[in-house]
Amino acid sequence: MTSGEFVTLARVRKTQGRRGEVAVELHTDVPERFHAGFKVSALLSGGAQRELEVDELWPHKGLLVLKFKGIETISEAEELVGAELQVARAERRQLEAGWNYISDLIGCKVFDGGREVGVIADVKFGAGEAPLLEVSAGKRICEIPYAEAYLVKVDLGAKRIEMQLPEGMLELDAPLTPEEKKHNSGG
Repeated sequence: MTSGEFVTLARVRKTQGRRGEVAVELHTDVPERFHAGFKVSALLSGGAQRELEVDELWPHKGLLVLKFKGIETISEAEELVGAELQVARAERRQLEAGWNYISDLIGCKVFDGGREVGVIADVKFGAGEAPLLEVSAGKRICEIPYAEAYLVKVDLGAKRIEMQLPEGMLELDAPLTPEEKKHNSGG
């Protein structure tokens, strides 16, 4: 299978404990997918894939701690840090209407009031209730909350997301103009 045929459910953030456990950041709104016996494909940082089976799991400080069968030491667990835990796209659950998988958003063009902003390069979590879309807009990255209040239309088939953003939102993280730089330097 190619990487496009997989969906990332979590990313390994760090080792946790002395018996090969890892702490993962969930990228799914269905954490109960993870259970003893659940099998995932770990996409390692070098591009290799490794099949793993969950042996034990428990929540810890906003992350989920996973113990995989056959991973028994800290050094074995260190090999998994940064890995994306994935399942085949065909195995993912159907979502309720209005919900989207984050992996489907990457590569979509974002429009604000009909004007193209850029293409979604990544999605960040933890900055608030809504995930932040990292939109590549020329030479800069705009961070836009993927909030229902701003969504007008999501067409994943056309890789197009139409939004109505508050005035000035796209300028919040824009680079300073020459005039602003001069004013900030006191000159």
